[in-house]
Amino acid sequence: MDLKVHINNIHGSQMAAKITGKFTIDENDFRFTAIAFGRIGGQNVGAKLSSTTEKELKKLGYDVDDVIMTLQNNLLQGDLTVPEGLKKESFVDD
Repeated sequence: MDLKVHINNIHGSQMAAKITGKFTIDENDFRFTAIAFGRIGGQNVGAKLSSTTEKELKKLGYDVDDVIMTLQNNLLQGDLTVPEGLKKESFVDD
């Protein structure tokens, strides 16, 4: 699955942050929100999709759980784009 992630905004710090953005699959854009936690127990991200997005993904033939897992992996691995002026280093630990 070719999923591309773009971050719109991040509120918080490296310890905990709320992320809003969109992801693209096959030229279709969808919004998401996520909470990222760091430090204790390592990095963790929980992504949330709206019920409308989930229905649209199912209609397009995607497994919603696979999409969420791929989205979370991209967020954890830093495989994403950010708005101009926001640097990955401000919220991603190296």
